[in-house]
Amino acid sequence: MATYDLAIIGGGIGGSALATVMARDGYSVLLLEQSEAYIDRVRGEWIAPWGVTETRRLGLYDLLRSVGGHHVTRHVTFDESRDPAAAQAGTLPLGIFAEGVPGPLCLGHPLHCQTLFDAARNAGAEVRRGVQVTSITPGDKPRLTFEHGGESFEVHARLLVGADGRASQVREAAGVTLHQDKPHHWFAGLLVEGAEGWDQELQAIGTEDDFGFLAFPQGEGRVRVYGGYALSEQRRFKGPDGARQFLDTFAMRCSPLNQHLVAGRPAGPLHAYINADSWTDEPYAPGVVLVGDAAGWNDPIIGLGLSITYRDVRLVSELLKSTDLWSSEALRPYGEERRERMRRLRFAASLQAGLDMEFGQAARERRRLHFEHAAADPTLGMHAVAVMAGPEAAPAEFFTEQHRARVLGPLET
Repeated sequence: MATYDLAIIGGGIGGSALATVMARDGYSVLLLEQSEAYIDRVRGEWIAPWGVTETRRLGLYDLLRSVGGHHVTRHVTFDESRDPAAAQAGTLPLGIFAEGVPGPLCLGHPLHCQTLFDAARNAGAEVRRGVQVTSITPGDKPRLTFEHGGESFEVHARLLVGADGRASQVREAAGVTLHQDKPHHWFAGLLVEGAEGWDQELQAIGTEDDFGFLAFPQGEGRVRVYGGYALSEQRRFKGPDGARQFLDTFAMRCSPLNQHLVAGRPAGPLHAYINADSWTDEPYAPGVVLVGDAAGWNDPIIGLGLSITYRDVRLVSELLKSTDLWSSEALRPYGEERRERMRRLRFAASLQAGLDMEFGQAARERRRLHFEHAAADPTLGMHAVAVMAGPEAAPAEFFTEQHRARVLGPLET
């Protein structure tokens, strides 16, 4: 029966990144991944500036850049209540949020996963794909069983790591409670190719009529686009022509640049899901620690899944390297930091959803007033600073109900 320092269940970005940084320092690591090939999951392709800093601290930034990691350096917010020329005149430089980081980093999810999985192997981790985990036993002597290549295996480890996503087997086996708030809207995403007219260093968001959009260029004429719409419209983009209909919805008066998106072609699946935040109070249990979505996730409207995951990996790896006692007590600082981090990001996401993903005359007027008041009082946009520079970059008073009332005002629904 094999024994490892770490047995990591889930070879996506979080699991493979943790396997890489721990194996590089000589720890014995087993990395198990269920899939045989990574696929487009319509998320996980944008790293905020503070998340880019985390990749640097982990020693992974240069690797991500070497395989095509693409920096976005400017941002523009369009809206039906604003003149498009005025919106573009207010384009925001994105190199102001993290020292030495020109802006968010974009990289396609399948390539991102494969790059880190290969890096874990090259660092000395034992890696296996096409694995079916059959049992997980937390506790003082953690162990798991799995099937691979027609054989069954049982292994022991000092610590089991759940990096197995939103439906985490490890979280369930460890009895860690997952909390979830109420969904606010539908959120759908699509990869577009042939959008060469879109500035490949410019990201944009905007709201018009009954649709809110986000666009993040991936390089070489590819743009990842997202759209938000009301919960009552579950079937809005269903059917064989759904992807084309979704892309045509980006034809907006408020954003003339979107003509380049509409002229492009769907280059992957259209996937829609309800937005929501989920979190755990303690992302660990005896013999187990959770990272990434397994530990709870942020509303994708602010795109911080990868940044959260990379910080998880950095904090957990630093704590494990700092002590030989891999106990729940040793992991407590990780849980405490993550709890407050996710609370603040839930707050920031709820503000952004209230501004960008609510529709109709009252919501339009709310946004108009917000743009007007924020021009005079930049502190009304501090939740955006938390998104780009990190949740700790904004003082605590900007994550209170008093601040929510200041941002959304008397028109809040």
